[in-house]
Amino acid sequence: MPPGTRRATPAGQPPPERAISRKPTIDDVAARSGVGRTTVSRVLNNGPNVSAKLRARVQEAVDALGYQVNIQARFLAGGNSRTVALICAAELDLEPNSYYQSALEVGALRACTQLGLHLITHAAVQDDPRGVEEVVALVEERRCDGVVLTPPFADDTRLIDALVARGCAVACVSPGDATGARVPGVGMDDERAGYDLAAHLLALGHRRFGFIRGREGHRSAESRFDGVMRALAEARLDPADVADARGNFTFMSGKDLLPTLLSAAARPTAVVCANDDTAAGALFAAHQLGIDVPGALSIVGFDDTPVSAIVWPPLTTVHQPIREMSFRAVEMLAEALKTPGEAQSPVHEYIAHTVVSRRSTGRPELEALPIAATGR
Repeated sequence: MPPGTRRATPAGQPPPERAISRKPTIDDVAARSGVGRTTVSRVLNNGPNVSAKLRARVQEAVDALGYQVNIQARFLAGGNSRTVALICAAELDLEPNSYYQSALEVGALRACTQLGLHLITHAAVQDDPRGVEEVVALVEERRCDGVVLTPPFADDTRLIDALVARGCAVACVSPGDATGARVPGVGMDDERAGYDLAAHLLALGHRRFGFIRGREGHRSAESRFDGVMRALAEARLDPADVADARGNFTFMSGKDLLPTLLSAAARPTAVVCANDDTAAGALFAAHQLGIDVPGALSIVGFDDTPVSAIVWPPLTTVHQPIREMSFRAVEMLAEALKTPGEAQSPVHEYIAHTVVSRRSTGRPELEALPIAATGR
């Protein structure tokens, strides 16, 4: 055989084994299975006119080579970029939790860029009775192939059912139990995060607690409160020694409600806030009242937003992997879009959280709390 030539491989037989040091391509799959790349593409896309025997041979080559479909190339080759909508909450009378929403957008955008998807974002007014119709109309008007729902829309079974009925793929960030049983979701284990944060405070010696809660009905915030209460119950503390007040995730709710907690009969030495914005407001109120933090009062939050590191003292908080959660939610949609028309598996994934200890927490020194702060 002349130099530089190769022995032809009989049709239907795999070529001799050779090492592929680079990432395998569709041409490698075609060569190994002894068919054309068009046939491989038809098999990968569940196309017609391919025998079961040929499909099995192509799939065997895919498995042997570890070939993975390039989703971006698949979408772009079809002449269109699939559209994904990220639905976030808005409340007209309150300042937005800007970092939370922007972090969700960044994570979703990064995933869409990698996967060849087009992202649109929409802020819908929560508790609006027309909210479901508004989101559905947006999906139909923009021809969205998938939707990422964030709280509280991630807890709305009526909205999810309406979207699924229209053939739209859905993934949720921090879904509740009812919605998590319908579609895939990803989040932080909020109950465990509350437990871990309370355990940190208990280890410092705190035995009297306050909690500024989140918006009523917000599942993640309620789970955080439940986790705190579970840790206190395991420490055999009386629930009556926990003063709580209903907030709404804003700076002002922390500022306005801290004095209320400090006037409780069992005056807290540690205050847990449903998020960092609320904790920053509580810290501001403490400064106004002349309360030493953490000497007289420890204050903690959730989310590990940028504000938690720049206030004084910096806030102890729970790092919530917000960008990672929205990134993973988009990946879940991309997986669903590979097999349109098939029911989505309601898989729920947790991404690990961490307690970030900073200078807003310390051992309790109740006598250092000014009497004036209690209103007595």
